[in-house]
Amino acid sequence: MAKVTDEARQSYGEQVAQYQQQIDALLIREKNMLMMIDRDPTGASYKRLMLTDEMLFLSTLYLTKHTLSVSLLGVKNEDALNDARKTLYKAVIYLEEVVSNFIDVPFSDYEDKISEIRNLPEAKRYYLVRKLGLAIRLVVDAYGDNTKWRWTFVELEARFATVAKNILDLKNAAKNGLDPHSPEYDDTVFHLRLVKRLLQQAADRYREKYELSTGRIDDFRLAINYLLALRRIHLILNERNEAEEAKKKADIWKEKMEKDHKKSEAQKK
Repeated sequence: MAKVTDEARQSYGEQVAQYQQQIDALLIREKNMLMMIDRDPTGASYKRLMLTDEMLFLSTLYLTKHTLSVSLLGVKNEDALNDARKTLYKAVIYLEEVVSNFIDVPFSDYEDKISEIRNLPEAKRYYLVRKLGLAIRLVVDAYGDNTKWRWTFVELEARFATVAKNILDLKNAAKNGLDPHSPEYDDTVFHLRLVKRLLQQAADRYREKYELSTGRIDDFRLAINYLLALRRIHLILNERNEAEEAKKKADIWKEKMEKDHKKSEAQKK
């Protein structure tokens, strides 16, 4: 590896300092916002949506520190990468607090939460979801293929799939997604397509994690839950054939899970 020059170090320090000022300011704003929510919960859902958005920006600032380190010093900034990853988790958690972290339940189970953000247009919901997905992808790519966090990212991406689904007002989505004359038609259709892809991806990735890494039944169970969540979306949209395919796949996976569990229990005896 080439020796890092003093000029490169100085340039890195000067540029990073600018981003660190923004990072420090955002962390202070986050703390103040949480104190405001604690003192007065009025409009807490909208305030947490703001926090989610600011955490996404914060994660990109950490990622920029890492990118500068790679380009100017020729080495990864592991601390900045880890801060970016942790900040993404905070973004997801704030969003879960707004829309719930339920994977496969009737919309009525969390409809009261969605009613608290009823004034948030579908376009902004979809935009926030896309920003979250992009931020996750940028951080995952920055770590690279051989990272020790490979299987941890399965959980992060699955939780992203959950909130991407739950932020939808499914009653309106089912209506607007079938009405080309609705002003929210395009955003709703694209959002629903994304959700279906993310739910299938979450199911496949948890199944992969089970098979290649943990062998934990709870990972397999989560894979099945995401398939069933996908089936529920298909049913809401009256996509009967797709719903039946998801159900068949879930049944096959459940049968294998039960066989694997019995085999594991027998080996313990």
